[in-house]
Amino acid sequence: MMNTQELKTTVSKLTPDQLLKFAEWFEWDKKIETDIVAGRLDTLGEYADSEFVAGRAKPL
Repeated sequence: MMNTQELKTTVSKLTPDQLLKFAEWFEWDKKIETDIVAGRLDTLGEYADSEFVAGRAKPL
């Protein structure tokens, strides 16, 4: 795992295109976290759990 300084150094070396992709991923990750906390993914999680219990899904 990188420490904060290593991360800063690595990010500072990204090309503009790579930096844009990193920023988009970072925003997407924050959105997913917000959705989880707000309970917006609960129904999907419950559905996935029920499919697994019923034998209609496989673990990754």
